[in-house]
Amino acid sequence: MKVKVRTKDFRLSMPVPVSLAGWAVRWIPEKVFEKMRENTPAPYSALLTKEAVCMMVRECVEVWKENKGLEMVHVEAQDGTFVSIKL
Repeated sequence: MKVKVRTKDFRLSMPVPVSLAGWAVRWIPEKVFEKMRENTPAPYSALLTKEAVCMMVRECVEVWKENKGLEMVHVEAQDGTFVSIKL
């Protein structure tokens, strides 16, 4: 899996084995989640927490192993913030 996060002040590009995906999400700075929540409509912004994303990762590990190359997350904000997670 490949995790990419870019903001004006921060860049992260990291290959991660699927079995360590939950660990990788915990290393993403809270600032990134705060920025994403600012640009997300009200009912959905509550779902953009580190804990919620970690839970989703744990639930999806087997499916990811079956679907290599799939881009699960692709977010581009107007201010240049970019998040991409590919299997």
